[in-house]
Amino acid sequence: MREVGILCKLQEIVRVGDTDHDGQLDLAEFTEYLRQHEKALRLVFSNLDRNHDGLIDIAEIQQSLANLGIVITEEQAKAILLSMDKDGTITVDWIEFRDHFIFNPLTDLQGIAEYWKHRAFLDIGESIRISDEFSQEDWTAGVWWRQLLAGAMAGAVSRTCTAPLDRLKIYMQVYASSDKLNLKSGWKTLVREGGFLSMWRGNGINVLKITPESSIKFMSYEQYKKLFLTSHKPLGAGDRFLAGSLAGVTSQTCIYPMEVLKTRLGLGKTGEYFGIVDCAKKMLEREGLRSFYKGYFPNTLGIIPYAGIDLAIYETMKNMYVQHSGGNVSQPSVFVLLGCGTISSTCGQLASYPLALIKTQMQAQAGSTGSPQLNMIHIFKRILKQDGFLGLYRGLAPNFLKVIPAVSISYVVYENMKHMLGITSK
Repeated sequence: MREVGILCKLQEIVRVGDTDHDGQLDLAEFTEYLRQHEKALRLVFSNLDRNHDGLIDIAEIQQSLANLGIVITEEQAKAILLSMDKDGTITVDWIEFRDHFIFNPLTDLQGIAEYWKHRAFLDIGESIRISDEFSQEDWTAGVWWRQLLAGAMAGAVSRTCTAPLDRLKIYMQVYASSDKLNLKSGWKTLVREGGFLSMWRGNGINVLKITPESSIKFMSYEQYKKLFLTSHKPLGAGDRFLAGSLAGVTSQTCIYPMEVLKTRLGLGKTGEYFGIVDCAKKMLEREGLRSFYKGYFPNTLGIIPYAGIDLAIYETMKNMYVQHSGGNVSQPSVFVLLGCGTISSTCGQLASYPLALIKTQMQAQAGSTGSPQLNMIHIFKRILKQDGFLGLYRGLAPNFLKVIPAVSISYVVYENMKHMLGITSK
């Protein structure tokens, strides 16, 4: 998104500085623009420099933003100063402040506060990897839908590449105990039954649900944040976690029937279903509408530990990296964030995996019309009785095997898609 942001800033500079309205900015107009902009920045600097000693320090940053309703910690104020500080004094003089903002068309403290917020110098936290709110500039530039499109394409390619491991995971979650399957024997069983291409069975519905899932999660996250936002208090980490969790529940509720279809197709034998529509039709005819929400409760329950642990570990590791750098960086590189995200997501999956296992078994048993339909507690007890505690992590190996390639492929495709769509990370 950086390239889009720079383009918007340049357009704003030309719009403001083009006094003769010829669509161009000549040297005289540009010089006059810089002079007027410097005057406006000087006024902002004076407002920030509350004790008028010619320097902006941590306390002044905190107080100035508090007056705007933005409460930040000392570390967050320090990160803001470090983004402008050139001489390592952890204070900012007029020259440093001017040089930092001279080619940025912001002219008031409110705008600069929003700039600091969206540049992620304020470590306010993210919930279950949902993009934070976009500025009006981003909405006008159409960044939001391009970001969703880039994410959807990255997810589609990533899931397609790792689909065999995903199907193997589902199969082992349901049958590993009775058939004594491991990675090798499970793979051979599936290939022997349907051939190598059968390893992608169920991937179509998995790809189809990416766009609605991402869109619903993103849009509902924005709405939930508005519910928690008050005029006298900014959103805190707890608010964002709650908004993110609710957004996850909302999106899962809307697309959950597609999750059940994916499981049924992945477990189905060759010739059992002739595509997504046929699978849905047979489920509806044989088992009724409720079958599309089998396992919904453990799935929803699993969002809470996954989101909470993922968020907590991600933020902790990111902050440790910033502190370990000795204050030389205010925001880690995208590769560091990628590593933090991979580790935190893995820990989140470890915590929520038993619920995911129970969910899959409940989705699968809906097709067994001749056998009793067990609830979450009964399945949990049965797994412990038959396989012990480790049985709750059946199928974990293929799930973890796909984490690194899935994240790597997703990242590469995402970055290329953003380049094609004219957006880069902030």
